[in-house]
Amino acid sequence: MVGRSLQLVVSAVVVSLGIVWNGVTLADDWPNWRGPHHDGISNETGWRWDRLDGGVKILWRKSIGTGFASVAVSGGRVYAFGNTGKEGDSKEIEQKDILWCFDAATGAEIWKHAYLSPLLPKNYEGGPNATPTVEAGKVYTLSKHGHVFCVDAQSGAVVWQKHLGKDYGIEPPNWGLAGSPVVVGDLIILNAGSHGTALRKQDGTLAWGAQKGPAGYASAVPYEQQGKDCAVILGHRELFSVVAATGKVLWKQPWTTMHDENIPDQIVAGDKLFVCSGLGTGAALFRMEPEKLVEIWRHKNLQNWLSSSVLWKGHIYGVDTGKAKGVTCLDLQTGEVKWSGPNVGVGSLMLADGKLIVLSDAGKLTIVEAVPAGYKELASAQILEGKCWTMPVLANGRIYARNAMGDFVCVDASGVK
Repeated sequence: MVGRSLQLVVSAVVVSLGIVWNGVTLADDWPNWRGPHHDGISNETGWRWDRLDGGVKILWRKSIGTGFASVAVSGGRVYAFGNTGKEGDSKEIEQKDILWCFDAATGAEIWKHAYLSPLLPKNYEGGPNATPTVEAGKVYTLSKHGHVFCVDAQSGAVVWQKHLGKDYGIEPPNWGLAGSPVVVGDLIILNAGSHGTALRKQDGTLAWGAQKGPAGYASAVPYEQQGKDCAVILGHRELFSVVAATGKVLWKQPWTTMHDENIPDQIVAGDKLFVCSGLGTGAALFRMEPEKLVEIWRHKNLQNWLSSSVLWKGHIYGVDTGKAKGVTCLDLQTGEVKWSGPNVGVGSLMLADGKLIVLSDAGKLTIVEAVPAGYKELASAQILEGKCWTMPVLANGRIYARNAMGDFVCVDASGVK
């Protein structure tokens, strides 16, 4: 009875939003980096991947500025983040980060919020790395230099602002802060400082953290341990877990990468923790105990450099930047490689309805069946040019993608003619 009632409520909501395609369909917002469950997986079903073949339909295009931040989609709006500077531009006084709010259906600009922020193109194009987070009518952003803003999601008006360096003495790591804001309860957890930092979401005051020392580049991954809200954070040269409310460190594990580029997020699966990095580091599976990690397996057959993997039905799917250079499937429990697909460079992916949505670093969008039996490509289309290091996003029948220079597209995957 409860399940039936829930189904009716969901159906009513879906119908009220006008999101019905060929019968039963579930649409899904994407309010923050890696989606509503912080795992790169959407609940959305009924989207039409087959519409990519035979001529992709671009619903709208925008220029959002230089950067690598992905997008958040919530309440019929898209929140995107970029910088007005260009590589080689020395006029820092004119460089600004811009948070854009667009109508998801039409691309019409609703509002934008801008502030002075240097591009910092250090060995890459520069611009913001962290994805906006939308929660309870507010949008939270983090710049690579430490600007933290909370703005009203409807109007773009600033609710509060902080600077991690000036206000709390936190310095950014070598390539700037990159972990996206993660809301846990009344706190915003940031990968900033040596062991994470939490700000109170109502006013930005410091709850815990602000230790000296560089951070890693991954976002915090929330999970529950022994009835407490916790978060795994990949730091400068170690992996650690904290109690979300207090910042108390539960355990630490050394994890080093060439040039200290600890970038991809981890995957929590029950008491198991999957970790993967690039530049020769490789992947490992650990069992999480209350005060330590116990290694189960480790190898270099999957190396995520910039893009995080996803876990689906007992298998890991991720973009390898080691030998394979393509999407690779691993058995979670054993680490055995099941298959590797064609070269997608420094690409990225997410998953919805058992399908991988893969964006190559050259802008080719490919849909792949997420099954361990073998690589099975379902559809593909060229949707962007230039460097594409940022994860694509599916939300409510639309796929959003960007390149480094800020060319931003919305692709129809709804099946609505």
